[in-house]
Amino acid sequence: MELPDPTPYLGQVTFGGLAGYAVGYALKKVGRALAIVLGLLFIALQLLAQAGYVQVDWTRIQRDVEPLLQQPGLKSLWERLLSTLTHNLPFGASFVGGLLLGLRAG
Repeated sequence: MELPDPTPYLGQVTFGGLAGYAVGYALKKVGRALAIVLGLLFIALQLLAQAGYVQVDWTRIQRDVEPLLQQPGLKSLWERLLSTLTHNLPFGASFVGGLLLGLRAG
């Protein structure tokens, strides 16, 4: 029994892995920038609240945000992201592997 020639698939797997790595790396950098912006916004808001310019209802914010942070929602968001990024791609598995490596990269 002769094994099929893997040569035609090597390009797809390589491209999928590289594309996934690039997307994962970009998502990590954007996420880091977003975290910095949100952190600075929080600091500014706290400074304004301490100075008496604004009053923040943290209980209401917590009540409004908690449903968005529930585990099923995050899992669903991750699944939708992967589904979108790998839609109609023959190299989806290598893309996901590259994506995970990109998210872990420096």
